[in-house]
Amino acid sequence: MAVALLWVGLVVGGAIQAKWRLPDLQAWHRYVPPSEPTARDMGERFTLDEYLAREARVFEEVERAVEQPLVQHPVRGINRFTPGSVAHPGRFGPNWNRTFERVPATVQGGALLLHGLTDAPYSLRSLADVLEGEGYYVLALRLPGHGTVPGALTRVTWQDWSAAVRMGARRVQQTAGAGRPFVIVGYSNGGALAVRYALDALDDGRLARPTKLILLSPMIGVTPFAGLARVVSRLGVLPRFEKARWTDVVQEYNPYKYNSFPANAGLQTHLLTTVNREALARAQASGQARDLPPMLTFQSLVDATVSTPAVVHVLYDRLDANGSELVFFDINRVSRLDAFIRPDDEALLTKLTDRQPRDYRRTLVTNASPGVLDVVERSVSPGTTETVERPMGLSWPRDFFSLSHVAVPFRPDDPLYGFEGPRDDQVPGLGRISPRGERAVLTVGVDTLMRASANPFYAYMAERVAEWARPGPR
Repeated sequence: MAVALLWVGLVVGGAIQAKWRLPDLQAWHRYVPPSEPTARDMGERFTLDEYLAREARVFEEVERAVEQPLVQHPVRGINRFTPGSVAHPGRFGPNWNRTFERVPATVQGGALLLHGLTDAPYSLRSLADVLEGEGYYVLALRLPGHGTVPGALTRVTWQDWSAAVRMGARRVQQTAGAGRPFVIVGYSNGGALAVRYALDALDDGRLARPTKLILLSPMIGVTPFAGLARVVSRLGVLPRFEKARWTDVVQEYNPYKYNSFPANAGLQTHLLTTVNREALARAQASGQARDLPPMLTFQSLVDATVSTPAVVHVLYDRLDANGSELVFFDINRVSRLDAFIRPDDEALLTKLTDRQPRDYRRTLVTNASPGVLDVVERSVSPGTTETVERPMGLSWPRDFFSLSHVAVPFRPDDPLYGFEGPRDDQVPGLGRISPRGERAVLTVGVDTLMRASANPFYAYMAERVAEWARPGPR
């Protein structure tokens, strides 16, 4: 009876809380494009050409159902779904919410790029350039439910994403050819899907095995509260409590990322990270972990979206000595905010820099010395305890105290999310916003607008990615 009462309390309390806390839902929250492919559609013979045809229909459906009505009745303020708005993706040339390919003159290998949750292929556009420059055929895949309307994420499952990844891997293998390098790049939730595919390939001989993984802020662990989404959103099927299906309803000002967040999206990440954690434990126990591909991971020490400790303990501490490397971006030690960093994050840094040898290379990007903005790379090779320091020729921006989950894949001069370069009034320069004023006035939280949105050390990361992608052992 106590469990039943708790369950009812969570369902009813969550529904009532969402009803009064969240703004009214709009067409882009309620609409689900009917042509979006699911795992059931994407069997072993499903091709990229079929996927792209379905994707085109999905975007046509969103235009008819959501965008065209806004021509006559536009919403107030900046809105990505209003044609002509400064945030409408159509203003920026190709729609980077959609799947894209890059084909070099001579194909030396293949790369599958997987974006993050609520995200779009735009986030990996710059790294696509890097890999194309190394002779890679690049497929940057739009995962089901993304790039269109947030409502699409109310129905999607992690199995839909995984089926799309398998389809994309088949295309990359066919285009690159047998015997050539096959790299998967995964950002955030895309990192979880990259690990999922690598684990599946251990048991399924029909899947092309990736030769290397490149992970950016990988979603290896999430908050346990993500699993409560299924319970809290139960009453969302009733029109009176439809908001219960959402954890956040926010103005959609970002052309390549949803700002609103449905409970189902959190639930699917919880399920995906759970099956990955269980599979990694089995692979370690059976000895299969030795057959996982080498991994290069870039992770901010402080990350409010995914669990940094999970990257270390759930993933890297289970890998054999296969040449993998974990690169951490430290906080800015000149910011004078050390005293406010969570003790758990400082404890993790202490663990990673201790004198215990590990089977993977550990690299820390940190201030060269106290009081200096210049940064250095400090690395410890696998099986050793000796730290090797290398200057990087880069420095912290003075007003940064850390990176963030969303900043890692973006160049500092990115026109949307960057903080360097001239400002273009025709582009919503989200990375150049630094609001100061009264609280509780803006429709978007100040903490969101001031979150680091680009990586001042992107040039270092791009150099390391290019080096990692080149054929041969590490």
